[in-house]
Amino acid sequence: MLKKMNTNLEIKKLILYVVLTVVTFAVFWQLNKYDFISFDDGVYIKNNIYVRSGITLKGLLWAFSTTYAEFWHPLTWFSLMLDCQLYGFNAGGYHLTNIILHVLSTLLLFWLFNHMTGYVWRSAFIAAFFALHPLRVESVAWIAERKDVLSAFFWMLTLCLYVYYTEKPVIKRYLLVLFSFACGLMSKSMVVTLPFMMILLDYWPLKRFELKKDNFILWQIKEKILFFIISAAFSIITVYAQEGKSVIHPLVSRIANAPVSFVTYLEKIFWPHDLAMLYPFTEHLPLWQILGATLLIIIISLAVIAQVKRLPYLFVGWLWYAIAILPVLGIITIGDPMADRYIYLPSIGIGIMAAWGIPHFFPGENLRKMILFPAAVAFLAVLTFITWKQCGYWKNNTILLSHTLQVTRNNYLAHNVIATSLINEGNLSAAMYHCDESIRLKPDYARAYYARGNIYYKLGQYQLSIKDYSEAIRLKPDDSTSYSNRALVYLKQGNNKLGCDDAQKACDLGKCKILKFAKSKGYCN
Repeated sequence: MLKKMNTNLEIKKLILYVVLTVVTFAVFWQLNKYDFISFDDGVYIKNNIYVRSGITLKGLLWAFSTTYAEFWHPLTWFSLMLDCQLYGFNAGGYHLTNIILHVLSTLLLFWLFNHMTGYVWRSAFIAAFFALHPLRVESVAWIAERKDVLSAFFWMLTLCLYVYYTEKPVIKRYLLVLFSFACGLMSKSMVVTLPFMMILLDYWPLKRFELKKDNFILWQIKEKILFFIISAAFSIITVYAQEGKSVIHPLVSRIANAPVSFVTYLEKIFWPHDLAMLYPFTEHLPLWQILGATLLIIIISLAVIAQVKRLPYLFVGWLWYAIAILPVLGIITIGDPMADRYIYLPSIGIGIMAAWGIPHFFPGENLRKMILFPAAVAFLAVLTFITWKQCGYWKNNTILLSHTLQVTRNNYLAHNVIATSLINEGNLSAAMYHCDESIRLKPDYARAYYARGNIYYKLGQYQLSIKDYSEAIRLKPDDSTSYSNRALVYLKQGNNKLGCDDAQKACDLGKCKILKFAKSKGYCN
């Protein structure tokens, strides 16, 4: 009888693995028909000579030595090189790789929680919640965000290997965990929080703390110290890679935005509405909004701490979410101030809270089957539909950015990105409108003046072009591109002195192409 029950359980799990795979592929499959988008896909693939060359020794050496695109993630570069080797410039192949990595992460997540807890359906819910939520779309649909899906795969693999290690703590298994963790960090630095997740899982559901009650602090330090040292090293590398990036927003504004972003992400997890590729940063938030968000975070935190012994999964899930999202709340300026892709891994914590917390309020197996199971299926079905629809917005630049403008307000960033895309397409009149809108919404935004300067240059209105480049330089003095383009205009007008001065300044800031050009033509000595 026991053998038959075990066989039925294994069949059930196998069916769930298949269902998770098929449904996730079905939802995201449409991405294979989509092309690259102009925003960062060019930087990462189409205009990157090392990636375009496929797998080469020179490319691999570059991947491990560069902080190009403001990050050090050699395995991400390697995966893109491999895709280029296999698919060339067929964007569908790159999309397929992203989908496969996302599916693998989903299956590993299911295995992880089922193996730790023995709860099949709750583990399947977490995996489905992770796989099919609309907030996953940006990470999977955006080829340049390969680092998200690749690091998530190693995140899940590391935790699976960690559970394997805890069952028999030997050095070989420990080194496997350490290696997988390092691979995750070489995919995306956000993985630095993973050692904390190991500690959380030690508390629940692994319950390893109960075995080491007398010296659990010393035991945790000894076991995790190498992970924290590696995390610290990668954090330093990440900060160094961002060193040349200007801090756009004041520290006070970034701190004020952090709790609001924290709560906004929570809102979008439970009510995935108005999802956008770019969210504008608000420097002056209402005080009630900041205090309200902070108060809500404190109340939830105190509640889960008060119930930590009785409901440990709420404590673990909440800390998982809070710790994982901390590096991307915008206090440290790495990447955008807010983005859907930042919630890729933190949302698992909320899935834990839902999968184990909600059944607590429905005592009795029959009641759970009658109410919770159909409710969970309906909830996941709604998420699946929204996700499928959200994927459609990534078909091309125009649809994606138009949707972004529709669901956000005062989005000067989106206007500027649309303008840049339209300039590349040669639609200068439409691009001018979006530049003007970007400047109207944020008069001190240097990139909008730079983009409008490019339009005036293409229209042959050189004085207006110089005026906008000069304003961009005033607002952002360390931007080499504005100096470089203004130098080109001066040289075109025959003003070699000012042109050479700008070309030299651009070179001092790291962009020497225009200076080399000017010297080759005899404009500069």
